[in-house]
Parts: sequence; C-alpha cells; structure tokens
Amino acid sequence: MSRRIIPLIMCGGAGTRLWPASREVHPKQFLSLFGARSTFQDTLLRVSDATLFERPVIITNNAYRFMVLEQLAEIGLEADVLLEPMRRDSGPAIAAGAAFAETRDKDAIVLALAADHVVSDTPAFLAACREGLAAAEAGHIVTFGVQPERAATEYGYINPGEVISGKVHAVAKFVEKPDPATAASYVEAGYLWNSGNFMFRAAILSDEYRKVDADSVQAVTDAVAKAGTDLGFVKLDDAAFGSAKSISIDYAVMEKTSRAAVVPVACGWSDVGSWHAVWELSGKDGEGNAARGVAVFEDSRNCNVSTDRALVALEGVDDLVVVATQDAVLVSRQKDANGLKRLVAKLKTVAPQVTEDHIRVHRPWGSYQSVDNGDRHQVKRIIVKPGGRLSLQKHHHRAEHWIVVRGTAQVTVNELVKTVHENESIYIPIGAVHRLENPGKIQLELIEVQTGSYFGEDDIIRIEDDYRRS
Repeated sequence: MSRRIIPLIMCGGAGTRLWPASREVHPKQFLSLFGARSTFQDTLLRVSDATLFERPVIITNNAYRFMVLEQLAEIGLEADVLLEPMRRDSGPAIAAGAAFAETRDKDAIVLALAADHVVSDTPAFLAACREGLAAAEAGHIVTFGVQPERAATEYGYINPGEVISGKVHAVAKFVEKPDPATAASYVEAGYLWNSGNFMFRAAILSDEYRKVDADSVQAVTDAVAKAGTDLGFVKLDDAAFGSAKSISIDYAVMEKTSRAAVVPVACGWSDVGSWHAVWELSGKDGEGNAARGVAVFEDSRNCNVSTDRALVALEGVDDLVVVATQDAVLVSRQKDANGLKRLVAKLKTVAPQVTEDHIRVHRPWGSYQSVDNGDRHQVKRIIVKPGGRLSLQKHHHRAEHWIVVRGTAQVTVNELVKTVHENESIYIPIGAVHRLENPGKIQLELIEVQTGSYFGEDDIIRIEDDYRRS
C-alpha cells in the first residue's frame, strides 16, 4: 500500500489581479467568488480524504494567519500552519514546507497546491494524484499538466516526453507564456498547460534544489529547525528564512531537474488569474453576461459584473468588467489582464490604501467598518464573533461611545465590568483602559462613535492582547 500524501497549501500571495475585490490584506484565496466557500477552503476539502491524504500543512504569512484559522474552522478541518516572516516566492515556501514535512515523516510524499486555484472535477484531480503517487515515490518530481481547452497565452506550457509509467510522462521541456500563434502550435503538438502544482518526496525536492542553490536550502532548513510556536502557529525563523533567495519553484528546480515528470489531467482547472477567468467560470445569461450581486443588462453582451452592494446597470456595452466595492469601482476590458496589472501598480503610488485594505477590515476577533467620518468624529460598525474579545487598550486622542444593536457585550472600563444589552450604550472617556468582548452565542454588533482629535489605528495602546499583536 502506498503511503498517504501530505498536502502543502500555499496561501501567502496578495492576489492583486482581482482588484478591487482582492487586496493585500484580504486576497482572492480567502474570497467567496464561486459560492459559499473560498478557493482556499475548496482546496483543503479537495485533499481531505483520509484514505489518501495526511493532515495538511499550510504556509502563509502573519497577516493572514487568523483568516486561515477562521476558514479552517468553518469547514471543520485542522492543519499545521507555517508562517513565513516575509515573502520569498514559491521556491523557498515549498522548500520550507518539504523540510517541515520531513520532521513528521522522513519519507514524506508532499503535494504542493496553490490555494487560489479552481478545480471543478475533483474525482479527475484525485485520479491524477493517485496516478502520480507511484512516480513520486520512485523519485520523480511530478507536476500536473492540464489538457488545454484553448490556445491560452496566460499560462506556461509543458512538452510531455517519453512514458515513465501508466499516464505519467517525463518532461521534455517547460516553455514560457507564448504569443497566440505559438500557443496554437503548442496545443496542436500536444503540449499541456503548466498548473504550478507538484507532488514529490520531500527529500528528493530538497536534494534537487540543493544542487542549484545549496545556500537557500540550508536557509529554509534552518528556518524550520529554529522555528518557534505562537498561539499554535509554527513561526519560521526570521533571519534564516530571510537569507533564502526569492525565486519561483519553476525557475529554482523544475526547469533544471532531470527528475521532472508530468501527469496529464482534465479536471476543470483554472488559476483564476484575471476577471476574465472569473467570467469564464461563472454562470451566464443568454447574452453571455455574468453577475455576482445585483446587476441589470440592456443591449449588452459578454460582460462581467461583481458588486458588493450597489446595483450595477449596463446598457449598450460589450466585453466589459465592472467590479464595485464600497470604496472603489473598476471598469475594464474583459481580456486585458495586463492592463489591470498596470493600473494597480499606478494605484499603489497615487492611492495605496485602496490596493491594501477594504473599508471592512478583518481582525482575529471579527471585523470593523468605517461608516462616517469628519474632522472631529468617526463612526464604525463593529462585529465581534462569539467568544471573541478585543485587546485591553486605551487611547490618548479619542473617546468612544458604543451602542449595542445585536447581541450582548461585556465591557471593561477601568475597574468597571458591565454587561451591555441590545439598545443600550456605554461611554469610554479618553485615556480609560477598556476592553470589549462577546460572551454570547451569536455575533455581537455595535455602532462605535469616536470623538476627538485623531483616529488613527496607531492610537491603540494595547496592554493585554489574546492575539499577541504589538
């Protein structure tokens, strides 16, 4: 019997190609783009069969750690969560995951998957995993080559070579993203899309990586060996991990190794790399229009609308993307993903906040959203999860007035501890040491009115914090 596979889920990327829905602090892998679950959750559920897979390993960063735990809890799964001190691309991330997997099993077989991909045919994906498992056990680094559905220019391609076993081929050549004519010739010649997902023996991956960059492999190995734990997370050592070279696994290993193999698979795969890809995966009306949220189309064709709240109406237009969030609206051509990349780069210089965060800001205890603000006031809507509590804190420049509109709050103000029910309120003076928590079984929702001279988040002086934030 073959050993079980350790899934390694990579979810530390920023995902700005789906701006403005996806942003730096809440990227696309955690969004519900195609139903109730995020692609991160769907990826985990895809590899949750205990007869084939071990407990997963997730590699992410400090900013996403509590979103990872929250979304794991929502689907009833657990995992080992590794925290990268900084982004170093997929090469060091996968190498660190492989080194950690070896601490669990020196002969570990690892399946490295991106958290933001979509697979619509899970049985076909699992069949490909089983097909590639024997090759991985035999020492090959197996990639999954997707059968092309069109002559795509947004993907790299793989030229499959001789048969190794069953449906597994050696990789004759990796090629970069082609122009349209070259892409058509690749499809005609039987090339496969490079999905960027891999299966390998952890020790083999490390050995092949070491041949081309021994220093980086030693760096990530040291980062795992010196890792600490904090609130259940595995924190990779900052200094060691930071000395690894930033590089993709394709450039670091796959394009250089003689052990590369490929399993062809047709599983409804997409890397959801653009709004056009979202449109391709979405349900459409008779004119090819797709809508997430409330949209009305008149004399319009092949348009893609995503809206959080406002109604979007399109008339007399074709092939447009319209994405409306509460603080930004994108209007773009359907197929110009590079144009959006250039736009986001420009926004980072002229309006960086809209590329980094949403109006609704997620925190480990819940979320808050700015409703109104002026020179001397700010109004927020705050939601605290059952059992959640904010840090014990104080402010030098603002007072706060909390009005509970749903649930029950337990509030600490200096020595006073008080229960505040729906339709009741409490005042927190400037400088008062205070804390808000939800002792109930339902969400706590309240309106916070701040008054004072300064409302920045850096006026939060934390005295105690369950989440150990500075």
